[in-house]
Amino acid sequence: MLMPEHAARPEKRLLLSIHDVGPRFESEVSRLLDLLGRHARRDRIALLVVPDHWGEAPIRAGSPFAATLRRWAEGGTDIFVHGWFHRDTQDHASPVARLKARHMTAGEGEFLGLDRQTAGRRMRDGRALLEDITGRPVAGFVAPAWLYGEGAMEALGDCGFAVAEDHWKVWSPQNGETLCRGPVLTWASRSRMRIASSLVAAAALPPVLRRMPVARLAVHPGDLGVPALVSSIDRSLARLVRSHRPTRYSELGLSLT
Repeated sequence: MLMPEHAARPEKRLLLSIHDVGPRFESEVSRLLDLLGRHARRDRIALLVVPDHWGEAPIRAGSPFAATLRRWAEGGTDIFVHGWFHRDTQDHASPVARLKARHMTAGEGEFLGLDRQTAGRRMRDGRALLEDITGRPVAGFVAPAWLYGEGAMEALGDCGFAVAEDHWKVWSPQNGETLCRGPVLTWASRSRMRIASSLVAAAALPPVLRRMPVARLAVHPGDLGVPALVSSIDRSLARLVRSHRPTRYSELGLSLT
């Protein structure tokens, strides 16, 4: 059946996220909110929260940061559990896992080598902490560096998170449904080579993402230390909001039905 020529096309959506949110990077997160907030409402920017970054920056109930986190959540921002330590301390037996741990992240793929029980415990503990602080359900779980091992994938199914994502898709761990597919536009700042490759990708990806029903853009505190990355983020987001409307992850399933 042909659609009428005047029928509206489905609205395209843009998912925005700030990674590594926690006391260690509180000022950087505020600056990233200002940067992304030039183009999108702040309650459309998801915050991926690390409960105790590298075991050195715990989020404590009653602390000033906890109050800030609660205020963000009360404003409608999606809060995700983003690992527990954000640090990979495992000895990986699998050659594939070793390759991912070495080349896809700087020792931060925390959930790449965890067994099901350990991964599940950290997921549940992170969820309990953040929901106790914010008074609201978390939106979902995203593994540090978007890296999941077999144990982490099994634990996701146990823990009942509404949403999870990796480099290539967003899905529902509850039923396995894929909510959107496509690469996430992100930047890396830990070496000159990665900075250069990030800038190339950021120039090339927006035209591809503009054709997709759902586009994703993610930033990290370290991006702010490289002016060229800050400019690239600003330009890329300005281009994407012309074709896609920023939306919450928690609304993604509804927007596709």
